[in-house]
Amino acid sequence: MRSKYTFLLLALLIGCMTTGFSQEPEKLSTIAPNAPADKPQPVKSAEQKALDEAIKPYVEKARKTYPEAKKRFLAGLPPKHVFFVTTRLHDDGGHWEQVFIEVKEIKDGVIKGLIASDIETVSGYKAGDKYSLPETELMDWTVSKPDGTEEGNFVGNFLDTYKPD
Repeated sequence: MRSKYTFLLLALLIGCMTTGFSQEPEKLSTIAPNAPADKPQPVKSAEQKALDEAIKPYVEKARKTYPEAKKRFLAGLPPKHVFFVTTRLHDDGGHWEQVFIEVKEIKDGVIKGLIASDIETVSGYKAGDKYSLPETELMDWTVSKPDGTEEGNFVGNFLDTYKPD
């Protein structure tokens, strides 16, 4: 009888341990140390319309090429390749901030992941938070490779050289 209880106790303990491991929070992936650094730039409200016009062709290119990048992600990227999308976060104060989301899942038109940018403008968010967005809110996509190179990042590469009038 005692061995029966010992077995049940052991089974319960193992079950609790595996449940604890499965509930560990998701973490951001490590990218190559020589990957291009994000260069956030504050945008004054008067400059927003000009910025949106300037990035429009790059957003269109990202959205046009996204289905192939999504297909590759869903099939499984090579080891240490990390898939990001770019979107804008908004807060109750009317502020917005363009950020990277590390993609963890894409299903039924929804992208789920973790905020991968340090938040500087909007409130209520921080790097590492879970975040979901409809695919229609995607502005750009990036695959970060282990050698430090990237694919995509059409908007980001343009913004690295953009100088508002």
